[in-house]
Amino acid sequence: MRSKRKSRSCTRRAIVAASLAGAAAAAITPAAAAEAKGASTSGDHLIVKHRRVAVDGIEIFYREAGHADAPAVLLLHGFPTSSHMFRHLIPALADRYRVIAPDYPGFGFSAFPDRSQFAYTFAAYADLIEAFVGVIGLRKFMLYIQDYGAPIGLRLALKQPHWIAGLIVQNGNAYEEGLSDGWAPLKDYWREPTPEKRAGLTGWLGPEGVRLQYLAGLPESHIERVAPENWLIDQYLMQRGANLEVQLDLFGDYKTNVDLYPQFQAFFRDRKPPTLIIWGLRDPFFTVAGAEAFKRDLPDAELHFLDASHFVLETQAPEAIKRIMDFLAKTSS
Repeated sequence: MRSKRKSRSCTRRAIVAASLAGAAAAAITPAAAAEAKGASTSGDHLIVKHRRVAVDGIEIFYREAGHADAPAVLLLHGFPTSSHMFRHLIPALADRYRVIAPDYPGFGFSAFPDRSQFAYTFAAYADLIEAFVGVIGLRKFMLYIQDYGAPIGLRLALKQPHWIAGLIVQNGNAYEEGLSDGWAPLKDYWREPTPEKRAGLTGWLGPEGVRLQYLAGLPESHIERVAPENWLIDQYLMQRGANLEVQLDLFGDYKTNVDLYPQFQAFFRDRKPPTLIIWGLRDPFFTVAGAEAFKRDLPDAELHFLDASHFVLETQAPEAIKRIMDFLAKTSS
């Protein structure tokens, strides 16, 4: 009896689906179809595509918009987010630029290989992004770096300096003075990586810790600007498998980025890439002094402080996007 009811239910669903599809098709006139096709073709480059590609055997999810032959902008996200943080920026740039934003393994919607199959280090991420750039056919691009995206992107710049047309730095650190007092527990763990000190860092990976990544430092009047799905999505994805251990591995490995700061700074001095720095002055993690330090090695860089915290695009997207578009118009070819 149960089998018969299940069969009748499936049949009813199939009939309803077919009826709806038929009704929709019948409602579309030839004139309407032609107009829709023309509109779709003319504005298709403005629509953000959600794509996946295999890179060194790992499926990488990325968002892309813009014409394939337009000047390229590569967006590298931070912690604990993903390419989702660029959801306002990508369509804003798509009319003039090819805009691409990948998720790293363990973040967003990219694959999450076991720790025995992929080394969750910043060096490995840089290698993977280098391979990703080759797979999707980029040759030269403006590089946007935020938080974790800064050491990943700057490691890539050291490996392939001729790829970098310029830098857009949004609260992405490259100087010792840029690390706020909030980094004290991590620095303590770097000095003495005991299990107890590692466990003490897990507070940043719980629901409240992830939420504070977006809200810490903001005045009460700005909190309503931040979409709550940000931390809900991040927290949901962070619960996958051994992801908490992966994040702790990355906390420990961040020291290798600090060790590379002198090399990053030498790249700035030697290559002198056109650079725009947009910095949320309320960021509790990366300091104002860290933003100003870029000017020592890049005296011609544009530096703009915005009334924002760590994720500028969440609370000051219109102003940030205007600054970015003005900068790209001056520097892109």
